[in-house]
Amino acid sequence: MSKSIGICVIGTGRAGMIHALNFADKVPFARIEAVADPSEESRLDACKVLGISKGYDDYRKALEDDRVDAVVIVTPTAFHREIAVAAAENGKHILCEKPMAMDETECDDMIRAADLAGVVLQLGFMRRFDSEYVKAKEIASSGAIGDIVMVRSNTRGPSIPMKWMYDISVSNGPLAEVNSHDIDALRWITGSEFSSVYAIGGNYRCPDAKDEFPDFYDNVVLNAEFSNGMQGMIDGAQGVSYAYDSRTEILGTRGCIFVGDVRKGGLSVCTADKNLKEELVSSWRDLYKDAYLNEDIEFIKCILDGSAPRAGGTDGKMAVRVVKAGNRSIREKRVVRPEGADR
Repeated sequence: MSKSIGICVIGTGRAGMIHALNFADKVPFARIEAVADPSEESRLDACKVLGISKGYDDYRKALEDDRVDAVVIVTPTAFHREIAVAAAENGKHILCEKPMAMDETECDDMIRAADLAGVVLQLGFMRRFDSEYVKAKEIASSGAIGDIVMVRSNTRGPSIPMKWMYDISVSNGPLAEVNSHDIDALRWITGSEFSSVYAIGGNYRCPDAKDEFPDFYDNVVLNAEFSNGMQGMIDGAQGVSYAYDSRTEILGTRGCIFVGDVRKGGLSVCTADKNLKEELVSSWRDLYKDAYLNEDIEFIKCILDGSAPRAGGTDGKMAVRVVKAGNRSIREKRVVRPEGADR
């Protein structure tokens, strides 16, 4: 392997370019070697921004490139399994964005392929790399708020979902696309697995989806019980308009930890007409910019020193398990125990 790790980012959309720009000049012992995207316009734009010449229209061509040591998969979820297995079979390390895959069988295929090839498989759960979340986890684990009783987390995005997301069979819905990070945060903070979930969903902001996709929901609430007796709550929403809203509360027997704020920075402006103005967080790209960088740095570290990633294949699989259980709960209007959950 070369002194620096050559990276190919597969998928040059918003999240893909965050990773690509990090690997271009911010991550030690790494270099951006190539990008892959079937969209010629997006691919060429990415190459121009990154100052590279290799832009593949098919990810398979990137896997044949000897200067590519690792890939970052940032495509629609339905393609994750295919790309990850092919990457592992070609000896490429893998950083896969969430959601990991469409179902647990696909997750198992990815884990097995990475294990057989001896390559790193890291999942893009960047909240584990956010300084506030890391500190909150440390404080909660120290016993400063007593025993953890309940963890509540929400993610609400300002924009209307892309139309392909309306089809739950293709996207797994907002529980996957929006709340995968919340699901992982609850598992990580509680140190336990979801033992039962009850979820309700509704379409309040996407009238275009109602006729063709009556089961689509843009608002979801999920209540959970964990194997260790702790409780959990998640709410997710798309198209809320007001801000990108990501917050978590850790409730203990003797206190509570609050993580995140819808306000951007600490600036408030009071005017003579008795109005209070504050700037709100507009995008996850701003809020978790440093977390993405820390995540990318760890990926290279794991490749170089052989350490296990902070978020690995099993973590991705467990989040997919909860997504599937939550969607089933919405459909069947009942409490659901995730497959394999403790009884």
